[in-house]
Amino acid sequence: MKNKRKSLLGMCLLVALTTGAQTKDGGISPQMLQQMEKTYAANPANKALFNALAANSIDNLAKNFANEGAVDNTFSHETPKQSIHDQKSSGRCWMFSGLNVLRANFAKKHNDTLSVEFSHDYLFFYDQLEKANLMLQGVIDHANKPIDDQRVQFFFHYPIGDGGTFCGVADLAEKYGLVPKSAQLETFSAESTSRASRLIASKLREFGLELRDMVANKKKDNAIQARKGEMLGTIYNMLCLTLGEPVKKFTYTFTDKNGKAVGESRTFTPKEFYQETVGGPLNGTFIMVMNDPRRPYYKTFEVEYDRHVYDGHNWKYLNLPMEDIAQLAIASIKDGRKLYTSYDVGKQLDRKRGYLDTENYDYESLFGTTFGMDKAQRIATFDSGSTHAMTLTAVDLDEQGNPKKWKVENSWGASSGANGYLIMTNRWFNEYFFRLVVDKQYVPAETLEQYNQKPTMVMPEDPLFQEDE
Repeated sequence: MKNKRKSLLGMCLLVALTTGAQTKDGGISPQMLQQMEKTYAANPANKALFNALAANSIDNLAKNFANEGAVDNTFSHETPKQSIHDQKSSGRCWMFSGLNVLRANFAKKHNDTLSVEFSHDYLFFYDQLEKANLMLQGVIDHANKPIDDQRVQFFFHYPIGDGGTFCGVADLAEKYGLVPKSAQLETFSAESTSRASRLIASKLREFGLELRDMVANKKKDNAIQARKGEMLGTIYNMLCLTLGEPVKKFTYTFTDKNGKAVGESRTFTPKEFYQETVGGPLNGTFIMVMNDPRRPYYKTFEVEYDRHVYDGHNWKYLNLPMEDIAQLAIASIKDGRKLYTSYDVGKQLDRKRGYLDTENYDYESLFGTTFGMDKAQRIATFDSGSTHAMTLTAVDLDEQGNPKKWKVENSWGASSGANGYLIMTNRWFNEYFFRLVVDKQYVPAETLEQYNQKPTMVMPEDPLFQEDE
């Protein structure tokens, strides 16, 4: 009987504790739930809305009919067209956009009498190898910190990825050169990166733990570096098996825009081909600007460890208002030069028409609520940020020289959007544009001076510093 009393008492305590947990301040109480149910039931339109949403996509129902119709594809200033590429199921938009700019610059240099297409597979191989080294060396550099330290967590959380920025294109191309598309074709793992990346990431985490143990056990620096070299050899082997061994020498014939051979076939190394097509160094010829309304304008910032190559360049940018950024882009486009740019492309995108406008979809009327955050608030709360790089190719100006709309060359294939392009209104551009890379020749002296000031170091965990994919 005594044991039964103890058991009954324990059950009562458990019920009391459970009831307390359910009604604790901050939880959803029965009264709160009843009020939600009552509010929903009070609106007779909700039944019809549910029936519609249960059988249709949200975007189809939210589409703003008043904003439908043919998209105006006329532009006052447009750069020469070039072939549309497709990044397939990969996050290499940054590389596609960067190489789009380089091949456009080559064509412009030769008055559009020559064209070239670069191999993405080749440069991606070295991107992945360099990122692996960046991760392993970063783990060594911070090995004396606890495993839950923010910087240590950064390397183990993001050991490798296929996203990036134009800074990566510049560092990688200068270091390893470039090859034509015909010299190193895309493989399955280049076009669909997820599986190989997960396996390499897992191996890097395993290697990272081993390197931390070596540092903890007071191993000599040369022994640690020797072991890191062996680890990179394993990664190199995995990359060769999935992307192919990087070409060292090849024969190539330049062609015009119609594919007709121009001149004799020649033999190149990747470095020689880079010199022939790009010329001198890229670093030092451009600046990156961003629009981040959370931070002061006309100040320069640098993102720690946000680079592709350990001994390369961090992502550095000048923060500018949208009006200033637009003028830089207009100056470049007027001279026939395309630009690397990035956006939050998923917001208000009409994929079928290839049209980006803030009024494409009326989610507020559909759900009976507002989405009222401004750009700064969206960034701060991870609601918006740079997700995709595209090549800015055209602008349409009004009589006063103000932009009405813009056009970008995308990397989703020629059948997507408007024949491979996306058209964006200037109001969408102002809300969802994030960064632009512009040649220094189009940058005013005052802006260059601002860019050259000592940068403020910021952390890569910031909501805005995700790599373009």
